[in-house]
Amino acid sequence: MPVRKLKPVTPGQRHKVENKQSAITCHTPEKSLLAAKKRSGGRNNEGKMTMRYIGGGHKQMYRLVDFKRDKEDIKATVKTIEYDPNRSARIALVVYADGEKRYIIAPNGLTVGQEILAGKHASPDVGNSLYLADIPLGAVIHNIELNPGRGAVMARSAGSFASLKSREGKYAVIKLPSGETRKVLITCKATIGTVSNSDHALERSGKAGRSRWLGRRPRVRGVVMNPVDHPMGGGEGKSSGGHPRSRKGIPAKGYKTRTPKKASNKYIVERRKK
Repeated sequence: MPVRKLKPVTPGQRHKVENKQSAITCHTPEKSLLAAKKRSGGRNNEGKMTMRYIGGGHKQMYRLVDFKRDKEDIKATVKTIEYDPNRSARIALVVYADGEKRYIIAPNGLTVGQEILAGKHASPDVGNSLYLADIPLGAVIHNIELNPGRGAVMARSAGSFASLKSREGKYAVIKLPSGETRKVLITCKATIGTVSNSDHALERSGKAGRSRWLGRRPRVRGVVMNPVDHPMGGGEGKSSGGHPRSRKGIPAKGYKTRTPKKASNKYIVERRKK
């Protein structure tokens, strides 16, 4: 899906780079797979602001996406490729042979009318979901489970993918999009292919108003605050600053925040690159 840069007819279009959305085949979602999506505005149950810079935004409905792919050995046909306001990737509406409809994350190359399958008897083709024990080594995968049967949690955003490096006993060694290499149980599932909408990273909103449509309010930099409000605040003119850190004082840019004795450390073969 190519991107296009608009002519600067208006100030908001001067820097705008948009996705052509040529892969989307339907603009009306499946009603039975929609759920209400409530906005908190960054407030808790007492009405107090607990997260800053959240509020407003266009009303959205949540699409119920099937991350488990637990309907095994039943063929499904891709009916539509759709836009999802809740994620960067495109979603696909699939209809199973028994008539059930579900949304899945659409991989690159998935087309309307294509048949997909999940389970041990599925072939390693784009869109099929298999156990890591049955996927060929070197395959490009996404939607990877971390716990068997719990649903995919890794490599789900637009353009992301992981690769299956090897198998060691009951574990598969996977290189994740972050560059981290880690062990995952071979009884976990993954989907073949790369997540769709890989041009998402090239998009530019062009104006502040589009952030407001998404429910994001203007964010204030720490260096322009007063010392009482932020560790990097205060000073005359532009002399304030110091080492980059959060409002709570936790250093950024190089400071390791991962717990040294975390139980899952033993599954990480190689840490991600800085």
